[in-house]
Amino acid sequence: MISSGARRGLSLLRDTVRRITTSSCVKSDALFVHRDTPEDNPDIPFEFTPENKKRIEAIMAIYPEGHKRGALIPILDLAQRQHGWLPISAMHKVAEILDLPNMRVYEVATFYTMFLRKPTGKYHIQVCTTTPCWLRGSDEILEVCKQKLGIGVGETTKDGKFTISEVECLGACVNAPMMAVNDDYYEDLTAKDTEQILQECAEGKTPPPGPRNGRFAAEPAGGLTSLKEEPKGPGFGLQPGL
Repeated sequence: MISSGARRGLSLLRDTVRRITTSSCVKSDALFVHRDTPEDNPDIPFEFTPENKKRIEAIMAIYPEGHKRGALIPILDLAQRQHGWLPISAMHKVAEILDLPNMRVYEVATFYTMFLRKPTGKYHIQVCTTTPCWLRGSDEILEVCKQKLGIGVGETTKDGKFTISEVECLGACVNAPMMAVNDDYYEDLTAKDTEQILQECAEGKTPPPGPRNGRFAAEPAGGLTSLKEEPKGPGFGLQPGL
């Protein structure tokens, strides 16, 4: 016979396990499971341009025989740059070129967030909201993007120009808050800076990337705090006996 205390312990354990197994998944605007759509299905042909075929040859030449699959990520990136995003037919073409099962390509394309698995605007706006950027006002930057473009996170404007993504750290923490537009980083942002960048993109211009507060890179905003003088000569600071 199980004592009343043991029964209560088992009941508590069941409730705890139930709460763990029914917890909700974290939301994401990324596509991990393929579903055929009119714009993304295996019946839509994909072929690399003659220029990109030459680039593929150059990429594959880097890798020795037996290790050509190492070219998978660079060639997937090339397909995405050609098409604007990565449809399943492009993934099949990459698998064919590298003589790999389609599944090996799916695994990589769905693991790395750099690969965009659904139609994406000409300007992919990626706003970092990880802790350093959040502390420096990334919520305001993201809100400006949504209001200026009239779309939410994971959405694309009707003219196909802009897509907004909320992303994890992009590695420019010392210049927070920041966002990326395609391959360019825009750092030390204010709401006004963000609006100006989006306006210039809408006009077909390329805003100059980098910090927006006058910094050249990641140096202290108030000027140097060390290394203010020429380095001392050899032996400086050594004990006389040495």
